[in-house]
This record gives sequence, structure tokens and C-alpha cells, in this order.
Amino acid sequence: MTAGRQPRVLIDATSVPADRGGVGRYVDGLLGALGELGDSGLDLVVVALRTDTERYARMLPDAEILGAPAAVAHRPARLAWEQTGLPMLAQQVGAQVLHSPFYTCPLRAGCPVTVTVHDATFFTEPEHYDKSRRTFFRSAIKTSLRRADRVIVPSKATRDELIRLLDAEPTRIDVAYHGVDPVAFHPPTEEEKARVRARLGLGDGSYLAFLGAKEPRKNVPNLIRGWVAAVAQRPDPPALVIAGGAGHDDEIDQAVAEVPGHLRLLRPGYLRYADLPGFLGGALVAAYPSYGEGFGLPILEAMACAAPVLTTPRLSLPEVGGDAVAYTSEDPARIAADLTALLDDDERRSGLAKAGFQRAKEFTWASSAEVHVAAWERARA
Repeated sequence: MTAGRQPRVLIDATSVPADRGGVGRYVDGLLGALGELGDSGLDLVVVALRTDTERYARMLPDAEILGAPAAVAHRPARLAWEQTGLPMLAQQVGAQVLHSPFYTCPLRAGCPVTVTVHDATFFTEPEHYDKSRRTFFRSAIKTSLRRADRVIVPSKATRDELIRLLDAEPTRIDVAYHGVDPVAFHPPTEEEKARVRARLGLGDGSYLAFLGAKEPRKNVPNLIRGWVAAVAQRPDPPALVIAGGAGHDDEIDQAVAEVPGHLRLLRPGYLRYADLPGFLGGALVAAYPSYGEGFGLPILEAMACAAPVLTTPRLSLPEVGGDAVAYTSEDPARIAADLTALLDDDERRSGLAKAGFQRAKEFTWASSAEVHVAAWERARA
């Protein structure tokens, strides 16, 4: 790419949550990689929540970093500002392209727009969302497909579903796989593993790990039931640790109430970012029996931490896991059978850990950034 030839791009990072969940990992990873592109001639402006401006200034020393109005920390205000304040800002900074990284975009931006649509499960798995959330995101996706000059998606599966279900124009969709930060997610040392077990109160005990949002689509209740069936009769049953933010899956509490008293199920909430390698890499198995994902960042992060992964072959997950993970179904009986097979086979778990770690190296934020830059060039053209 020739220096000085890149468009001036305004990236709206105001949708990044404080907990650095999925969209936070994506935006942080993308901006960090853009900052590493060096003399590529990139001309970036980033608008972010005021709590994030210092972070992004460190990542992108050559970019212009702006703080959004304080009110946009609240979602309704952010969505209103996106339609009015963001187009004004784009005009003020002379943006030639506006990138919106989380489904929505201004209806009248005054310049070409690119939007990231992270998944199509609001259409393929509608029963796993409450009505208001489903309605909002379905409308946002349809609007972005209609209004945006380019749409960026994290997997071929998501691209194919948008084309199949919504008649999206294939030539305007760019696939940019997510990456994984090898510094933040790495095979843990024994000390890192021990620190996490101590924090969780597990001592020297073994455990299975789940990390993610507690949404119905993640299938946590059936994971709990499958784990119970797989370990209840074992002499030294491993615990199940379900980490991540509180969600809106009411069935989880019901499944927890069915757990026999001699088994340990822990729900520690958010773990410190620095503890994630020890948590994932220290688990006997990282289990993620989702009904479908737009990408599946949690399984990639677990693979990067050399954890044996058990997931489902739904939507994008085989694109990420390939032959380096074990597959199951969403049914608790099948989860139990496949968990049992893994727990009884130390050699297979070790092989999956090594294969997953090697495969994770193929997913880099640098590659993702290159696809984004090419999409911005196409949008301007």
C-alpha cells in the first residue's frame, strides 16, 4: 500500500463496553494492529468514550483520538448521537470513510460508511433472544446492509447467512477473521494456573471452563446438565467454572438448582484479564456448546491458551476450530458422552491442546486490519 494514498477514516469506538467483552476485544485488537502498520499512510481518527481515549492514544500514537460527549456512555444517548453528532464529527474532521464497528451506522453520514455485522444469529436462532433485542438487531442489520458501502463480517458463515436470508449483495461484503493477542492469551505457566485456582478456591482440584456471556444462545444450561451426567459418578469429579458477565438466561438458575450437592459449580463472574490464560489453559476442557456464533472468539482464545476445546459444529465455529477442537451437539446427553470421552483420554486432550495452540497462530489482528484497510479503500472508491 502506498504511503499517503489511504483515505482519512473515522472509527467510532463509542460502542466498546467497559468490560472489554466481544466488541471490546474486536475494537482493541483491530486498533492495536492498525497502530502496528507503521508507514502505510493510514490517516485515522478515533472517537471513543472518554475513559478509553488514553488507551487508544497509546495504541495509535499517529492517530487523532477524540473523546465523545459523556452522555454517550449510555446506550440510548449513544444511538441518538450516532445519527446526529457522529455525522457532524465526520464532517468536522474531514473523514472520507466512517467505520461503525457494531451493527449500527448513521442513516446520513455525509461520507462512505463501512459497518461490521458480527453475526446473523438474530435471524438463524431467533428463539434465543428476547423480543426487544431481536427486533432491534434485526432492524439494525437490515438497515446497515442497505445503507453501508461495505459490510465487514468475521466469518464466511456469517457472510453466507446474510446472503441466504437477507439477499445481501455478495460483492459488498468483506470477510475479516478476528485475531487473538498472543501476549494476552498464551499457554499459562504453572504459577498462572495455581494463582487462578487459588482465587477460585479450587486448591489443587481440576475443573472444566466456560467463558462467555450467559445468553440462551451459549447453551449454558445444557452444558451444566451434560457436565453433571459426565462427572457425577466419578471418584474425584472436576468442578465446572462458568465465568463471564451476568446474562439474561433464566434457565441457568434452574439447571444450577438440579446440580447434586457433592459437585462443585462456580460462577465467579468476570475474571481479571490477566487471569484468563491461567483459567482457560488450566482447565481439563474448555467447553463452549453454543447454538451458533458469528465467529467464536472464546474458542480461539482458549485454543491460544493451549486448552482442549469442546464446541459445536454450528455456523462459524468449524471455521475457527477446524480439526484442532472436539465437537459435540447442543443436547445434554451428547455433551455428557463427548465430555466423558475427553476426560477419559489424556492423550487426546493433550493432542487437541497442541493442535489448537498451533491453529490459533493463523488468526492475527494484523490480517484482520489489512482486510479492513482494503474495505475502506473500496468504500472510498
